[in-house]
Amino acid sequence: MLETLGRAWRVFGTGLSFAAFGVGGIVLYVVALPVLTLAVRNVARRQRMARRLVHWLFIVFVRFMWLLGVLRFDLVHTQRLRRPGQIIVANHPTLLDVVFLISLVPDANCIVKASLANNPFTRAAVLMTGYVCNDWGMELVEECVGSVRSGSSLIIFPEGTRTSAHTHARWHRGAANIALRAGVPLTPVSISCEPPSLRKGEPWWQVPPRRMHFTIEVLDDLSIDGKQLASMGEAIAARGLTARVRELLDTHTLDTDKLEQNIGA
Repeated sequence: MLETLGRAWRVFGTGLSFAAFGVGGIVLYVVALPVLTLAVRNVARRQRMARRLVHWLFIVFVRFMWLLGVLRFDLVHTQRLRRPGQIIVANHPTLLDVVFLISLVPDANCIVKASLANNPFTRAAVLMTGYVCNDWGMELVEECVGSVRSGSSLIIFPEGTRTSAHTHARWHRGAANIALRAGVPLTPVSISCEPPSLRKGEPWWQVPPRRMHFTIEVLDDLSIDGKQLASMGEAIAARGLTARVRELLDTHTLDTDKLEQNIGA
């Protein structure tokens, strides 16, 4: 009986959370977007302000889901995400991965699906922040390199989409290409969710038998070897760097020496 009531509450809490997310997106579009556009003429400054706003809204959103009892989370070495101009790469098991990461990075740019720029609930955030859409073709890499060099951190999911329960996504080399051209190491982030939930193809109301437990651990940077890059060329170096990231995240086990719960700290 208690298990049934608990699951029913989590279905309600999850639905309420996503409803709040949608309402927040509409408010951003109707209020924040026009106000920022009129008040801040400098595009770069406006985008940084918008990213900071989305960062704090996502902190509130994660805390809201935690207070509702929908999820809990452990954070490991997340202070490593406070450095400017990082390229952050992560696996992508759930719908909430980008929310967690942006809540941990004050000035985060990220590569998003082009469809999000047309979604009424996410359009404002994409337009305000200058997030890079994945349909920009050849311009995408150079735009990302410029963003990193300007001091913004870049969040990329090399899988390109959420992990499915039945298939493994092909990892793309975009993050490695950007890192090699910018001369910046990759910062890998391992994300896990137990029990698995909100994966690709799973409706939000199929909640697991207990609360989702997220563990987000920031691993050591993967440095760029300039001599190796010069000897083998960018394409081969990017392929090798992508394989290193994938192997690291696929085989990583949790470091329990230091667990934090400091989103917003």
